[in-house]
Amino acid sequence: MLLGPPGAGKGTQARMLETQLGAPQVASGDLLRNAVREKSALGLEAKGFMDKGALVPDDLVLKLVDARLRERDAQTGFILDGFPRTVSQAETLAKMLDARGEKLDRAIALGVPDEEIIKRISGRRTCRDCGAMYHLIYDPPRNLNLCNSCNGELYQREDDAEDTVRMRLQVYAASTRPLLEYYERLGLLSLVDGIGRTEEVGNRILNALGRGTKPAAAKGTA
Repeated sequence: MLLGPPGAGKGTQARMLETQLGAPQVASGDLLRNAVREKSALGLEAKGFMDKGALVPDDLVLKLVDARLRERDAQTGFILDGFPRTVSQAETLAKMLDARGEKLDRAIALGVPDEEIIKRISGRRTCRDCGAMYHLIYDPPRNLNLCNSCNGELYQREDDAEDTVRMRLQVYAASTRPLLEYYERLGLLSLVDGIGRTEEVGNRILNALGRGTKPAAAKGTA
């Protein structure tokens, strides 16, 4: 499980781990956005909360996550990204997994300062046509308003606007940080510095999982 505020890099790291560990990324944000895009009943209900930067109610998120974890590719392991966000969700998740004879191996908390997160998120731009992602500072498009791939219009998602990002960080501080104490009590928590190159952060996570690369032995030693 990857914990941390929005913009901490959970999605990027989860996709890397998906390849390295052979376990699918299960991102609650993606599940919610897909439900909104498909205009399902759950998606329409969730949209009102997401547009305001508020947490989507537990029962909606849990239904989506439960359905995803029942799919075949998640039967031998999975990487939770952005879920759970509250202690209540964590407790329900534990019951869901226990009923299947499963348990979490590790909760990784990525630490990134608020101002860095605001810079990361508010600079995002998304193509309306193909969904390609850009960043005005870190990965700018060749044309400020157009996608490099399909020439589609770039826009800022409502939940990426600076005011909404600040609200999301406040919600995180109030509702999600208690998860750190919850998983620390269970002996599952590892704190990982989220600042640095993607590969550097990824190596820190693998080390926390006991999957990091061991240093080569010195000459003349066994």
